[in-house]
Amino acid sequence: MPTPDRTSLAAIVTAGRELLEAGGPSRLTMQAVAAQVGVRPPSLYKRVRDRDALVGLVAAATVDELAQRLEDADGTLAALARTYRGFGHERPEGFRLILSGDAQTDADARARVSAPILRVASELVGDEEALEAARLITAWATGFVTMELAGAFRLGGDLEDAFEFGLARLSAALSLPG
Repeated sequence: MPTPDRTSLAAIVTAGRELLEAGGPSRLTMQAVAAQVGVRPPSLYKRVRDRDALVGLVAAATVDELAQRLEDADGTLAALARTYRGFGHERPEGFRLILSGDAQTDADARARVSAPILRVASELVGDEEALEAARLITAWATGFVTMELAGAFRLGGDLEDAFEFGLARLSAALSLPG
C-alpha cells in the first residue's frame, strides 16, 4: 500500500514563495522548502523535479498573482500603475524573480499580465499603437519600482510625489492626439 501524500504541490509553491520573500533567491532551496512543508527532501523530488523547476513554479504563481491583481484593478492607467507598484513592494523578491532571466514563464502567463495593460494602452492611443504604449507604460513602471526597491533614488524628495508626477506626465503624453 502506498504511503499517503504528506504535502501538495500548492503547499510546496506557497512555501517556496514565502522562503523567497523571507531570504531572497538563495533561500529558495529544495531542502528549505522540504523543511517548510514538513517532508524530507527526497519526498519533495516526487513532486518537483529540481530547483529550476521549483523556481519556475514559484515564478508562475507570482505571475498569476500579479495578473489577477492587474485584472482586478479598475482599468485605468493610474490604477494599473499603482497596483503594479504595490505588488512590487509587497513581493519584492517575487517581483525581481519574474523580471529575471531565471524565471521562464509561459506565453499564456505573459499574456494574462499584459492584457490589462494592453487594454488601457489601446484606450489611450488606439489599437495601432497599443503595443508600443503598453511597453512604454511597463518600462516606466518597472524602472521606477526597480530603482525604488534598490534604494537608487538618493537625491531626496518624496517618492510618492515622484511616482504620481511620472504617472500624470505619462498619462498626459499618451492621451495626446496622435
